[in-house]
Amino acid sequence: MEKIIAKKSLGQNFLVNEGIIAKIVKAAELTAEDTVLEVGPGTGNLTRALLETGARVIAVEKDHRVIEDLNAEFSCAQIEIMEGDILNFKPDEHGLTEGEYKIVANLPYYITSHFIRTVFEEWPQPALMILMVQKEVAKRIVARPPDMNLLALSVQYYAKPEIITPVSRGSFRPSPTVDSAVIRLIPRTEYYLTAEKEELFFAILKSAFGGKRKQLINTLPTIISKNKQGTAELLNQVGLSPETRPETVDIASWLILVNSL
Repeated sequence: MEKIIAKKSLGQNFLVNEGIIAKIVKAAELTAEDTVLEVGPGTGNLTRALLETGARVIAVEKDHRVIEDLNAEFSCAQIEIMEGDILNFKPDEHGLTEGEYKIVANLPYYITSHFIRTVFEEWPQPALMILMVQKEVAKRIVARPPDMNLLALSVQYYAKPEIITPVSRGSFRPSPTVDSAVIRLIPRTEYYLTAEKEELFFAILKSAFGGKRKQLINTLPTIISKNKQGTAELLNQVGLSPETRPETVDIASWLILVNSL
């Protein structure tokens, strides 16, 4: 493939570190029986390694400049190369069904949260996701009490997150201004809330973390339609002190709280 100059407007940084590529492929646990959706193949460095596993690859690339070269290099029935925005991708149109495909993505960092939310809320759930994200974002996603945050709880409601490996900025061309990390997300099956309860769950989280330095007794009454006394009674009932701060509460406790309403 001829040299492509990365576009800043697309958030492009091409992964060139073969060791990191190998770790990504290993983390995806691919076999010849798998279908993998690759987001952002770019110049094809990771794509080659994915194809070597024998898996079927659907590669979605937004940058028109690389499509012709990708099609020229990977002209086989094992791969489907699509030009388009991954946020507009329709999994069902490509035969991707619940638990029967995997995602490997080197995303522009500015769409990471949007992409994760889209997959979990709108798509048939993949068997797993391997994502390249900013190192600080990865640390926030895998946080545990007393360092919980809205992003961690939002992701952990849907999936079990794990950091696979840190990735230095020198692993890309051009080098980004931040270090990165590869994370694996395995969708959960044990958590379930009705649509109404799920909406309430996220509303409560936003309210609680909107006043992060405040105690739950001060941030919850309005959103759960109780006065302070009623809120205190509810918190005590589910094993939480009214003086508890949101960053110290794990996801299981939040779910118990929501299911008590």
